[in-house]
Amino acid sequence: MDPPAAKRSRDCPAGPEERDAGAGAVRGRGRPEALLDLSAKRVAESWAFEQVEERFSRVPEPVQKRIVFWSFPRSEREICMYSSLGYQPPEGEHDARVPFTRGLHLLQSGAVDRVLQVGFHLSGNIREPGGPGEPERLYHVSISFDRCKITSVSCGCDNRDLFYCAHVVALSLYRIRHARQVELRLPISETLSQMNRDQLQKFVQYLISAHHTEVLPTAQRLADEILLLGSEINLVHGAPDPTAGAGIEDANCWHLDEEQIQEQVKQLLSNGGYYGASQQLRSMFCKVREMLRMRDSNGARMLILMTEQFLQDPRLALWRQQGAGMTDKCRQLWDELGALWVCIVLSPHCKPEERTSWLQMLSKWDKLDVCPLEEGNYSFDGPSLQPTVALSPELLQKGSTCITNMEGWVGHPLDPIGCLCRALLEACHLEEETLAIYAESGPEKRKVAYQHVPVPGSPGESYLAMALEVALLGLGQQRALPEGLYAQDKVVRNEEQLLALLEEVELDERLVQVLRKQAEQLLEGGPFSGFGEVLFRESVPMHTCARYLFTALLPYDPDLAYRLALRAMRLPILETAFPAGEPHGNPLDSIVSNRFPRWFILGHLETRQCELASTMLTAAKGDPKWLHAVLGSIQQNIHSPALLFKLAQDACKTATPASAPPDTTLLGIALELGLQVMQMTLNTMTWRRREMVRWLVSCATEVGLQALMNIMQNWYSLFTPVEAATIVAVTGTTHATLLRLQLDAPRREELWACARTLALQCAMKDPQNCALPALTLCEKNHAAFEAAYQIVLDAAAGGLGHAHLFTVARYMEHRGLPLRAYKLATLALAQLSIAFNQDSHPAVNDVLWACSLSHSLGRHELSAIVPLIIRSIHCAPMLSDILRRWALSAPGLGPLGARRAAKPLGADRAPLCQLLDAAVAAYITTSHSRLTHISPRHYGDFIEFLGKARETFLLAPDGHLQFAQFLENLKQTYKGKKKLMLLVRERFG
Repeated sequence: MDPPAAKRSRDCPAGPEERDAGAGAVRGRGRPEALLDLSAKRVAESWAFEQVEERFSRVPEPVQKRIVFWSFPRSEREICMYSSLGYQPPEGEHDARVPFTRGLHLLQSGAVDRVLQVGFHLSGNIREPGGPGEPERLYHVSISFDRCKITSVSCGCDNRDLFYCAHVVALSLYRIRHARQVELRLPISETLSQMNRDQLQKFVQYLISAHHTEVLPTAQRLADEILLLGSEINLVHGAPDPTAGAGIEDANCWHLDEEQIQEQVKQLLSNGGYYGASQQLRSMFCKVREMLRMRDSNGARMLILMTEQFLQDPRLALWRQQGAGMTDKCRQLWDELGALWVCIVLSPHCKPEERTSWLQMLSKWDKLDVCPLEEGNYSFDGPSLQPTVALSPELLQKGSTCITNMEGWVGHPLDPIGCLCRALLEACHLEEETLAIYAESGPEKRKVAYQHVPVPGSPGESYLAMALEVALLGLGQQRALPEGLYAQDKVVRNEEQLLALLEEVELDERLVQVLRKQAEQLLEGGPFSGFGEVLFRESVPMHTCARYLFTALLPYDPDLAYRLALRAMRLPILETAFPAGEPHGNPLDSIVSNRFPRWFILGHLETRQCELASTMLTAAKGDPKWLHAVLGSIQQNIHSPALLFKLAQDACKTATPASAPPDTTLLGIALELGLQVMQMTLNTMTWRRREMVRWLVSCATEVGLQALMNIMQNWYSLFTPVEAATIVAVTGTTHATLLRLQLDAPRREELWACARTLALQCAMKDPQNCALPALTLCEKNHAAFEAAYQIVLDAAAGGLGHAHLFTVARYMEHRGLPLRAYKLATLALAQLSIAFNQDSHPAVNDVLWACSLSHSLGRHELSAIVPLIIRSIHCAPMLSDILRRWALSAPGLGPLGARRAAKPLGADRAPLCQLLDAAVAAYITTSHSRLTHISPRHYGDFIEFLGKARETFLLAPDGHLQFAQFLENLKQTYKGKKKLMLLVRERFG
């Protein structure tokens, strides 16, 4: 209830005598102006009337005006908070979408005028320029305020948004920045109390006359009720005054459009699958956090409204009915919702009755069927892990232990470490009073600054040091990886969020001491620490935390930094499955879901392990002791070849800066890691192997000639024959490599000899794929070239395919060795067999090339190849094609001949007569074969086939008779195929 004096001041203004008495009483005390201002300011903030010891209507008018003056908000911070969703424009830019920025621009452009404050009601006009070709728009704005808070707003723009429009912002900023220029009046009830009857009647009549179309019906209704003696209006003392403010026990909070918040949250949840909707909901969560930071009661109000809408999300019932889990985006939003409720309920600034009310509300919500569980699934299988108490061309000896706390602090649904760390850091904020991000000179991104704030009752302690200590305790806790993909992903995200907070803190000597102390305790923490000597098999790895600690401690205590990081390199789930240095199931795939179905984030964890190792390698550059220690840890703990290869690349890049001499130790480590990767992946052929082999040759080149020759000499344990012959030998002898090594002639020849030896060894091991590269590499050395050629000949007898032989034969012809090409071509033909119906055989072009080669060499070579052609090729069109090619021109006389033969060879004479007979026989055989199963739709093709056969028959002296006999035989044999035989007679008679 309002104090009696306050209630009368609004409902029944005092008479002139009372006002004079009150005024005299106050004026008689002779208070100074400054004291009056201070008292009025306190009244405006708390509505504590006992501060002035008089009810409002009996206070002198100057004091009344001071109270009214001081009741309007004095900080632009709240105006900014209630005019945006926490949107941060890009650095150095304003954004017209932010209502605060638009309102500030309107104020600065002089768009605010006719500002009037009547009691606790502010009004004014805002003139906003129209668009191109549009007139200026005029908006009337009204604002009610109470105890330095805006309690309601109204604007002619009818903007329906969560917060204040730009026009409300402009008027509010005008009142704050130009308060002395605002025309100030007391509440209307105070003004009316100074009028006699005639003045009151004149006032009412003029008011009705000025707005008779709007207020006349209301005025008549009120007059009728007042004249009726028993009416309700006559039973109430006094009358309401919208400009007189509220009582001390009335609700006092900033204006918040609850209906609009509910509507917008509902709409955003219905669009939950879209990125923009999730971002806007997160912005609303950020606004709640901002309100809580400023101890604004609307923070809880807004969160209640949002929670109610979240529980009305129709998808919850659907997911429960289907027994399915939420989407990841939805679970993240529910996580943020829960974290905010933790902040609200545990706030030290809330009243006991508020906390009780919130807990009752949370309990009611929790009983709803659709309320999701903390892990986000409606169906839940209990964890498979049971906690235990005691440690045994055996467990300690095995390096694993049991864990007593199955639920980790980091990744917990309520995020206790994150909440506590943020609360402690917020107590250490250095914040300016003004809105620097909205300064007239342009917004600038402010760097978070912290200071040491002493902890009461704990000498030497500070909230900042405690925040660092709490975060490290949570991050370093030995804990089992939780069940489920989302829960595991939450562990990763919480770790990253905590470390992002710590990285904002600038370390001083005091905080470095905390780091040192915590690092030592983590190393000696036993089974409760993730950095202890023994670990539970499925403990969460410490790589991310160790990377932060290593980077932070390195400038101050390198020995401790390396000891901690090396201890954290372990990945227990892999250590128990794979011995040191052995790859897992799929060497280039870091996710082994088939072996570890519960570890959904194993790939991410291995990547973090690699990043920690890379950080240590880079930091240890120039320090052989730590470099070899890091190398040993890498070889023992990292089992993914893909990540080892990445480390090797990083080490090589760090070791060879462009503007400084290379670090030979680090370069050697890069090469050693590369060699390990080659050995691990030798039997796993993927597209990345070629990249790895090329890089290894490049790295060995950087190390020096001996390293390059070593990988060539030991190629069989590192590379496949194809890789060694086509990449290692070739890349190792390129012009660029020789220039990089800066070799003299003898050393260059030594490298060439090593490469040729490698190529010959590869050709012997895999002649099909390596013979041609070996021949190419050995071209400039006669002895090596002869050896490579002999390997090809030997391989031909051992099963080297005709396709490879033809390829090498073409190479020989290209190099100007036609006789060797001919020899290889005959070996290829001896292995070839082309059936009667294989006229599109892939070797057709090779056969035609071989025939052309033999024809160019001379009659002897041509005669020798004819039997091979007849034996290997049974395709009639192909045989007739070869026959015609050979009959077009005279054959050469061979490489020793001086001229060609005088005239072309006749098809009816040796050696072509044999080929003609074979072609005729092939046509006859093929014709019978095709007629056995021919269908009417193929009759036309067969007639064309017979036409080509006749052309070949006619090459013989008696070809006409042979073809006629052939046709007659067909007619007799297949006389049942009347339609086909009719077509034969029509075409050939």
